[in-house]
Amino acid sequence: MLERIRASIPALPPAEQRVAKLLLADPRAFARLPVGELAMRSSVSKPTVVRFCRSIGYDGLADFKRKLAGNVNEGVPFVHRAVDDDDKAGDIIVKVIDNAVAAMLRYRNAAAGGAIERAVAALAETGRNHDHGRRIEFYGVGNSGIVAQDAQHKFFRLGVTAAAVCDAHVQIMSATMLQPGDCAVVISNSGRSKDLLDVAEIARKKGATLIVITASGSPLALQVRQPAMHGAEHILLAADHPEDADRYSPMVSRLLHLLIVDILTTGVALRLGSARLRPMLQEIKKNLRLRRYVGVVDGVVDGVEEP
Repeated sequence: MLERIRASIPALPPAEQRVAKLLLADPRAFARLPVGELAMRSSVSKPTVVRFCRSIGYDGLADFKRKLAGNVNEGVPFVHRAVDDDDKAGDIIVKVIDNAVAAMLRYRNAAAGGAIERAVAALAETGRNHDHGRRIEFYGVGNSGIVAQDAQHKFFRLGVTAAAVCDAHVQIMSATMLQPGDCAVVISNSGRSKDLLDVAEIARKKGATLIVITASGSPLALQVRQPAMHGAEHILLAADHPEDADRYSPMVSRLLHLLIVDILTTGVALRLGSARLRPMLQEIKKNLRLRRYVGVVDGVVDGVEEP
């Protein structure tokens, strides 16, 4: 709702633009303040506030406020930002899915294609040189550690040397052994983990390519601005979202980070050459099929490869 209003500002008359900017500056206050106060703070008349609500597709101020309140509520702290205490299962399904979909669409529209391209190129180059000892290390703790493990699972199938390092002490040792030509991918929702900040700094000094997946304004993101060593690159893949890591379980952020990993994996696979990878991936699928349970369901044998 707020994104749509922000996009509509250029088409509004100047007075209604002032109302829109007041709204976007503090949506929660807008939802509870009386029309007189809104008009005074916007330096417009009361009818202008009502006209603004109608211009953006609502029946009036009351209708707009009711729907705005549903969009800017604080949810249930430490559970989920989009749900309420009295939500039924159907409400939870809709709100959780809509919240995730909206975050992914925002990321799609805001993603920096140039940064993704540079990250894919660096990871693919390291993957090509794995026979010369070059490696990709994924670093994360907590929920981000799970994303790091997912990244390792996807990348090692491409035939490159990749590892997920989630223990703080092992992370320090791993980063210390990095060399120019290696890639260090540091994943963090908050971007404030001291362990990961230390890892990023060590990887930078060792001359490894540093790829950071985190919020754009976090301390970890600022590491990318530090001077690179030995001609290496520093690449920020920003994943911004409204989920407060101090108040809610990281759900949307984890999905965004997994999505970024999928994008990187797909890009690297194409760079390495699908023709070269296809026979290996096909053989992996074949061998995995042989591990499936063999049973009979409705007279059909399941788990047995067709001759």
